[in-house]
Amino acid sequence: MAETLVNTFKPVVGNAHPIEEIVLIPSGQGRYEVTIDGALVYSKAATGKHTTNEYIIERVQEYLRRRG
Repeated sequence: MAETLVNTFKPVVGNAHPIEEIVLIPSGQGRYEVTIDGALVYSKAATGKHTTNEYIIERVQEYLRRRG
């Protein structure tokens, strides 16, 4: 999933990467969290559902739009 996020949000030539840090935090019983630059964008522990890479990408896009 981290590789998918990095490749999806590649920087435009001459610009900085829009994401400074991607962290996938595994926890017990198959749960995990995804944070971008310290902000939680998805938590399987909170939703109780496994998701797709596409859903995570949408959450990251929303985060980047809000962040500006």
